[in-house]
Amino acid sequence: MTGETNLNTLLGTMSADLIDDLFVFVTLKDRTMPDGLSPRMMFQEAEGITLILTQAQAQAHDLPFEFPCRMITLNIHSALEAVGFIAHIATELAKQDMGVNPVAGFFHDHLFVPDGREQDALTVISKIAAAHS
Repeated sequence: MTGETNLNTLLGTMSADLIDDLFVFVTLKDRTMPDGLSPRMMFQEAEGITLILTQAQAQAHDLPFEFPCRMITLNIHSALEAVGFIAHIATELAKQDMGVNPVAGFFHDHLFVPDGREQDALTVISKIAAAHS
């Protein structure tokens, strides 16, 4: 199940889906996961557990959150060892004054972009794909 490593293939054949929902970042410093949470991502750091979850879930559990964002899934199976794929996309987004928080899954990369900038990000991604196809 090895993914694609060729940068031009990755960039030229990717497509993107905007995932419905507003996501936020939360940290659990005491490392206690409230019952009923269903995070999209969980990562253990020295300072606590970082969660990406819907803003609705964070508010329902009275969890302080940061960075309301939208999730974009890149529809290409990129290899975990692929070089330059996310760097290229992040660089093009930065040219539009847009930060991005990428998360690599086993099959796909996911971009968390500021809420309200998701269409700008999708346009950039589409232009990258067209330029490399």
